[in-house]
Amino acid sequence: MYRIIDKLQLDRYVNSRLILALDLFVSMGATIVALLLASILLGEEIFSFNLMAWWLGGALFFSLAAFLFLQTHKSIIRHATLRELARLSVAVFLKGVGVVALLEVVFWGALQPRVCITLLFDLLLTLSSLIVMRVAMVVVYDLLKNSRQKHRNCRRILIYGTGDKGASLVTQLQNSQEYQVVGFLTYGKALKNHMLADLPVYYFETEDNVKYLHNHKDIDAILFAHAREAREEQERLIRFCTDCNIKVLIAPSIDEVVDGKVQKQAIREIKIEDLLGREEIKISMDEIIANFRGKTIMVTGAAGSIGSELCRQLATFGIKELVLFDNSETPMHNIRLELEDRFPDLKFIPVIGDVRMLPRLDFAFRTYRPQVVFHAAAYKHVPLMEENPCEAVLANVAGSRNVADKCIEYDVEKMVMISTDKAVNPTNIMGCTKRLAEIYVQSLGLAIEAGKVKGKTKFVTTRFGNVLGSNGSVIPRFREQIAKGGPVTVTHPDITRFFMTIPEACRLVMEAATMATGTQIFVFDMGKSVKIAHLAKRMIELAGLEIDKDIKIEYTGLRPGEKLYEEVLSNTENTLPTSHDRIRIAKVREYDYADALKGAQELEELSRAVIIPDMVRLMKKIVPEFKSKNSRFEEFDKETK
Repeated sequence: MYRIIDKLQLDRYVNSRLILALDLFVSMGATIVALLLASILLGEEIFSFNLMAWWLGGALFFSLAAFLFLQTHKSIIRHATLRELARLSVAVFLKGVGVVALLEVVFWGALQPRVCITLLFDLLLTLSSLIVMRVAMVVVYDLLKNSRQKHRNCRRILIYGTGDKGASLVTQLQNSQEYQVVGFLTYGKALKNHMLADLPVYYFETEDNVKYLHNHKDIDAILFAHAREAREEQERLIRFCTDCNIKVLIAPSIDEVVDGKVQKQAIREIKIEDLLGREEIKISMDEIIANFRGKTIMVTGAAGSIGSELCRQLATFGIKELVLFDNSETPMHNIRLELEDRFPDLKFIPVIGDVRMLPRLDFAFRTYRPQVVFHAAAYKHVPLMEENPCEAVLANVAGSRNVADKCIEYDVEKMVMISTDKAVNPTNIMGCTKRLAEIYVQSLGLAIEAGKVKGKTKFVTTRFGNVLGSNGSVIPRFREQIAKGGPVTVTHPDITRFFMTIPEACRLVMEAATMATGTQIFVFDMGKSVKIAHLAKRMIELAGLEIDKDIKIEYTGLRPGEKLYEEVLSNTENTLPTSHDRIRIAKVREYDYADALKGAQELEELSRAVIIPDMVRLMKKIVPEFKSKNSRFEEFDKETK
């Protein structure tokens, strides 16, 4: 039905010949009705058959002549004005004059009162019928146009799979103005001709099956109930859908369903983030919630990608108070508005401050007395930090030291520092500064455990890889480049990275904080690494574009400090097991706290004085595995050989 409406091409004008034919049909119909009406009102035998035949023939001829002369059929009906109405009236009048003249010539003296009355009927009926026809055409046009528009706004979808969540989506979407569920879709013919929730189950095996559903069943989109199913079908069904111009949607998670109803913004088109990963690490949230309930918690870097997600999750744990500490005004404002809207009962305090500024940090600790601190504040962009090494040291090393020291001073129970896989055998300034931060925090924790430093704080570090969708990461960058028409820039065709989702990263952080028994660095099994070039290709395909035809991929060369691949973090050679089979404890070199403190102090002094060569040399001395790659600092590695 809707395909037929679309083929009518309502945005085009109706053919003028069709309008002319309709006008002639209406004009002749009006004449016939007028003659019949006159016969009924004035007597059955008032006109001879011969006269009526001439009358009808004249009406046809003069109607055609008048319409052609005045070009009434060439006006745009839906844009008609009084001028077109006047032309139509003149055409009807000319028809009447022509018929009268013809009858007088053929039947001398035919113009009698009964003929005049009938002719008046004819003209009035013709004019009113032509006007009604045009009004009806406009009404039908509007109805068809609105119907098509409604169809376009309401997507006809199939739900992939026949599981419980898929079946429940039918109920949740039954009153939706955006989506109309018309059936289910499965691979293979096993459920062919079956019904589920009073809807048919369709099948596919080839791309032709998907094309048939699109063309003959008016299917606009396929809705996946689970991200896992989407990942399994990314090289089959999803590829078929992108080739056939069928949208691929994904259902919301449980926390996106409110009062049993799917929110409009919850169902969305599938993203590369949904297809990249693997099954998320299963974590006991009950234990985590119990660990944080009723406590005052501080998050540094609270307005960043990881920090803000930590705040969102912590807000659901029944905590006493949440202190947000960040130096970015606008992102802090945005997360504040979000928390106020989503968690009106949450007591939280946004604090604008910099971890490099000790007095401001001291104020936050002294005033709010946090019991747990999540330290997410850091500079993270590799090329930028390679160009600005002093700032990297001040933020990542000195800032982490400041936070750790304040945790000791104000008897914080636990500090959880967020690190990175780039701290493993670092090849850049950023990775080395994160390793230096780990060294200071770990050595401080070990010193407390050994009784060398007075304090009660437990220090926990978590390492993970790239976070999907974080600020400035590769995926938002690729998405922006695709939106602009390309090219999509990749540094090297063989470069690979580990990825994880932001919520998963945050759950890992909180799980580490919960299971930690002392000073430990936690890493976890991140699955297989992803080739960045393949990632770019899949994102282009998901956008409905062709590589090289619509969007080109350009290789720009490795950036300063960039590795082709990140180190494997979770193998048995450099890690120890935990109670969770996917989470392990990193075996790393331990440093004496006095040495770590001295190194941190010297690095801070050099960075504040902007003495870059000496600062980098000291970094390489403290972290001997730090070997610069594709960087101006490679020369310092040669000095140590």
